[in-house]
Amino acid sequence: MKYLASLALVGLAATPVAAQEKDWSFGDGTSPERWSTVNAAYALCDVGLHQSPIDLGAPNARGDIELTTNFGETAGKVSLGKEKVQVDFPAGFGMNSGGKEFGLVQVHFHTPSEHAISGKRYPLVAHFVHATQAGELGVLGVMFELGDANPALDAIVNGVGKGNGTQVQFDINDMVPEDTGIYRYMGSLTTPPCSEGVNWHVADTIMTASASQIAAMEGSLGPSARSIQPLGTRLLVAPAD
Repeated sequence: MKYLASLALVGLAATPVAAQEKDWSFGDGTSPERWSTVNAAYALCDVGLHQSPIDLGAPNARGDIELTTNFGETAGKVSLGKEKVQVDFPAGFGMNSGGKEFGLVQVHFHTPSEHAISGKRYPLVAHFVHATQAGELGVLGVMFELGDANPALDAIVNGVGKGNGTQVQFDINDMVPEDTGIYRYMGSLTTPPCSEGVNWHVADTIMTASASQIAAMEGSLGPSARSIQPLGTRLLVAPAD
């Protein structure tokens, strides 16, 4: 992906991605989770019309999405919890989508991937969570299939093994495909409170991870994918043929 010359920065405290006490769990990834029965504050999870994840295999438009990234070598902090593996980033990285600048806040993982492509879910996905200065969220999803080991994932897996708060050093670019096509739509957080208005971008190029890397993530996360949500009347743009 291309690099931005500069990027406006955002603070974590100004965005709705701050940590909260977890009172919910993922299900089997197929049946509706019914999170609103756990907490009334999660009502949107069950009644919202713009929820995520979705199946990306039936787009209703095609086009080339203008997405550029400003990623590089960094030292991030591992944040662990139930069904959670996350790396929090220092300010200075991000992406530009359609002329709108999003600062990178964190990357977290799900096993298997939450979005599907024509019914297929991949064994691992990384969600790079960004926010604008106004707090608007943008996520870049990158899926992984079994293959060669990924050097950035090596650093993260080793950091997870050392525990919460461990500093890990890696190049973010190693987890993001170059010159990839992008699926683009408006959706939601895939976890409670399932807030909508999230700018979703999912790379159509699938990266690789080794069997041991995938197994380590599965061991830390367990089944951690939300059930597929209906697209409804939303616009889903797929890469041009």
